[in-house]
Amino acid sequence: MALLFSLTLAIFTGPGLSESSPRVRLVGGPHRCEGRVEVERMGHWGTVCDDGWDMKDVNVLCRELGCGAAKGTPSGSVFKPSAGNEQKVLIQLVNCIGMEEMLSQCEYDEDVFDCSHKEDAGASCENPDSPSSPVPESVRLVEGPGRCKGRVEIQHQGQWSTVCKKGWNLKAAKVVCRQLGCGKAILTQRSCSESTQGQGPIWQSQISCSGQEVTLQECHSGPWENNNCTHAEDTWVECEDAFDLKLVGSDSHCSGRLEVLHKGVWGSVCDDGWGEKEDQVVCKQLGCGKPLSPSLKERKIYGPGVGLIWLDDIRCSGKEQSLEQCRHRFWGYHDCTHEEDVAVICSD
Repeated sequence: MALLFSLTLAIFTGPGLSESSPRVRLVGGPHRCEGRVEVERMGHWGTVCDDGWDMKDVNVLCRELGCGAAKGTPSGSVFKPSAGNEQKVLIQLVNCIGMEEMLSQCEYDEDVFDCSHKEDAGASCENPDSPSSPVPESVRLVEGPGRCKGRVEIQHQGQWSTVCKKGWNLKAAKVVCRQLGCGKAILTQRSCSESTQGQGPIWQSQISCSGQEVTLQECHSGPWENNNCTHAEDTWVECEDAFDLKLVGSDSHCSGRLEVLHKGVWGSVCDDGWGEKEDQVVCKQLGCGKPLSPSLKERKIYGPGVGLIWLDDIRCSGKEQSLEQCRHRFWGYHDCTHEEDVAVICSD
């Protein structure tokens, strides 16, 4: 029987986020992003049977560990020291779509009865800690008419760089638009005008995406090289600005149950981890002044929503200009009911 079990996200940094220990790891490899796959259950670490283990599963694992793109599915038995007899094979028949953020969101079978440690699953991901493979820290679109149109800039080691059009394609643009919560990429070939060209450093590594990645960090970045580009070749991307939000259930647009628009459909937001900083971002985005601090009873007067629950585990620093800039689970993934829908009350 396919089940889901709770794994804590291993590498997910940011203000206000959990700093608990990872519930999935790679051991025995040359670096933290390659090795035998191990998961924790009830305080004990165990291995994963390689029956059904494939690149889609590795892709999710690499994403969860913050390790960039998936490279391969080596046998876990090649990584030393081997799993001990005291370790159990905890799960098998892992079945990921490949777009999940965590292994916990995939299906798997707990009834392991025909797997030994000779069949332990392994995974090989890019090592983002290697200086020869720079990994983008963040991405933004600037100089455009809105946050979803503009010149592509990538942040690395705290410095923003423009991106040369050489090697850039629609697949990379799709990932940028997805990461920014801006819908589909609709234009990638436009050149930057003289007034919108950058002036700083140019990213010196070619980025290769499949188009299915959730963030640009998961795409392959080659070693640093001299690309001989100029700012006349800066990349420009335009996306659909498909994200919006509103407060419903009251006579004021500044108080009510929170709903967000994604892919043309309105859905609610789960209150797991929701707090004052998240309220602050919503009120700011709506131009509704400062957030108030209503009681739980006051928040519940707007009633539960219906339909989709789009977002869960949102974490904001309070400095974001829009809720989609805050960290959250992948769209549509949650463990909530509509009884946990977020409601916000702003001062104006």
